[in-house]
Amino acid sequence: MKQESFSDMEYRSRKKKTKREEFLEIMDEIIPWEEWVSLVVPHYPTGKRVNADMKL
Repeated sequence: MKQESFSDMEYRSRKKKTKREEFLEIMDEIIPWEEWVSLVVPHYPTGKRVNADMKL
């Protein structure tokens, strides 16, 4: 792991947010993710017939 320099920390705070980052932040605020995940989990494959399943 590389240690951050002062210039890295300074640049990180000045970095302009991309439209994607702004969109994802808004979506995190709007969508009740816990509720959605609880609806999906019972129907999500357990991995018995699927090659690889993703963690929710």
